[in-house]
Amino acid sequence: MIRVGALAYILGQFLIVLSACMLVPLAFSLWYQTDLRPLGFSFLLTGALGGACLLATRRPATDLNQREGLLFVVIVWVATSACGALPFYFSAHFPSFTDAFFESVSGFTTTGATVLPQVEVLPHDLQFWRCFSHWLGGMGIVLLAIAILPLLVTGGMRLYRAEFSGARSEKLKPRITETALALWKIYFALTLAEVLALRLAGMGTFDAVCHTFSTLGTGGFSTRTASIAAFDSPAIEAIVIVFMLLSGMSFTQHYRLWIERRPRVFFSDRELWLYLLVALGASVIIFLNLSLRDRVPSGTALRNSVFQVVSIMTTTGFVTDDFEKWLPLPQLILLALMFFGGCTGSTAGGLKSARILLLARVVNREFKRMVERRGVFAVRLGDQVMPENSIQSLLNLVYLAFLVNFVAALLLAADGVDVLTSISAVAATMFNVGPGLGSVGAAEHYGHLPAFTKWVLSGCMLAGRLEFYTILVILAPAFWRK
Repeated sequence: MIRVGALAYILGQFLIVLSACMLVPLAFSLWYQTDLRPLGFSFLLTGALGGACLLATRRPATDLNQREGLLFVVIVWVATSACGALPFYFSAHFPSFTDAFFESVSGFTTTGATVLPQVEVLPHDLQFWRCFSHWLGGMGIVLLAIAILPLLVTGGMRLYRAEFSGARSEKLKPRITETALALWKIYFALTLAEVLALRLAGMGTFDAVCHTFSTLGTGGFSTRTASIAAFDSPAIEAIVIVFMLLSGMSFTQHYRLWIERRPRVFFSDRELWLYLLVALGASVIIFLNLSLRDRVPSGTALRNSVFQVVSIMTTTGFVTDDFEKWLPLPQLILLALMFFGGCTGSTAGGLKSARILLLARVVNREFKRMVERRGVFAVRLGDQVMPENSIQSLLNLVYLAFLVNFVAALLLAADGVDVLTSISAVAATMFNVGPGLGSVGAAEHYGHLPAFTKWVLSGCMLAGRLEFYTILVILAPAFWRK
């Protein structure tokens, strides 16, 4: 039986921490002398909800079982998105709670899809809150909770695996809290490094901090409507490319390289090499297409092709050019890269490189079985032989991903959205990319879409961030049986 009191108590602690996070953008309200009410009311209301959860329950047992862990992960993401929407809802820039919730979900799931036609209309405090939500959601809201809430103890590993991509290989230290803190230290160090690099490249401090949050979280929210293109700086673009690539790599491998000082382990990772080779190959193809077919100058073609490939593949979603005006081949490659994504254990979305590599080897094994029917062939990922239950889970995940994609696209089409926009919007939100094709392209936004479509896409963002199993399993009747 699910212990509601235990979940409510932990949620209460979490909401109090979330309300404390709102103090950071609230300081910007004071500094820039903007309206204090949106963030002030949100801070008080979120804290009050957290306090009510604590007061309504006694301190429960510290361990969570598997079902409770899965349910809590979904609850905390929905609660975070709802409370994170309050500053937007209390402002004058979002006409409905639907729009505010969509923007908040997009922020915390690091999707970067916006309903705003003009981002510059937002005051500095709300600009900061949008990008800050990327930074918090990038490493994972639940992972943050595990690092700062010692209450979770044995339940922590279950939450960690339920929320964090590739978590089975991410337990770097004996205690899960130590693992979470180790990953956050690396995350924070990369944040400081990018802020300094962007400042040296000529970007203002506020813009540098906001874009660093969006880059490290692979989110894509920008302080400018034109995104990175607004700065028109090769140096800034190069810095953002480097940190997008780093954010799309497994943080386990960052730990091996920077903390354990084991570069050989880092550079021998097959997933990392596939990730880099796919980025390189896609960049070359698009560069040749832009320079030879579209007659774009070589320098501009190189900048735009590399930046957009890395941005879409890492599911960051920054733009330097309106790729909807490109020829069909580059557009199709970018659409495929939305599905591909970054590495497992990174802040990027998508199916992840290791899963694509494993799928290729599963298909190769089936070819061998067709030729040698009595042969026994193992599927390996590096030096590890993958058990059959892991392979079956992978195939189930891919099936769920395409099923959700198909059903969501049908719902959008039924709501009057055109076919291209339906397909690309679902892919862009489900894999936490942000910009898509059609009426939600690189130079467009999601604000014009119907309210029902926005709720469907919000669900896609949550399902993709939690990698489908976690959010879909609670819909199964068996989950609620005793």
